[in-house]
Amino acid sequence: MSIEKLKEELKQLLRQKSLITGVERVLTSGRTSHYYIDAKMTTLDPRGARLVASLILEVLRNYEIDAIGGFTLGADPIVAAVAALSAETERPLPAFIVRKEPKKHGERKLIEGPFERGWRVCIVDDVVTTGGSTLKACQAVEEEGGEVVLTLAIVDRQEGGRENLEARGYTFVSLLTRDDLLKD
Repeated sequence: MSIEKLKEELKQLLRQKSLITGVERVLTSGRTSHYYIDAKMTTLDPRGARLVASLILEVLRNYEIDAIGGFTLGADPIVAAVAALSAETERPLPAFIVRKEPKKHGERKLIEGPFERGWRVCIVDDVVTTGGSTLKACQAVEEEGGEVVLTLAIVDRQEGGRENLEARGYTFVSLLTRDDLLKD
């Protein structure tokens, strides 16, 4: 199936399972919105996970990276699906998760899963509004000696996230935008 057909299918699935309109919601950024995208309803759906992973792997063909990760909880199902699907390719990618705060016991890690100093990584999120969660993940990776090559979101709400990430020097790609979901 072509990339455009995969994106169209993902758009329809997000509209069906994740897009909530007509009720004002408070976003992670603290902003309020007349629409909400509960992307986990799509990324935790079998078909949605496969679509997202397939599209991300297609984007990643253009980048040299060693792993994929992101800030919990939005990135968790995404990175797991990408890692699983990548096992069927010539370039399997390990996945990692950035915690909200380091564990209070054991290794006291901020980054869970396989992650090594010097790795070039892609940081993903389900929905980007201001880019705050993505920036936290980038900072954690860099503090542990990793290099962020790409930041990627399933949906860009087009509310400054791209600009905030790019202003910090990060390349940003989104599979879809707010306009893709709300217009037609």
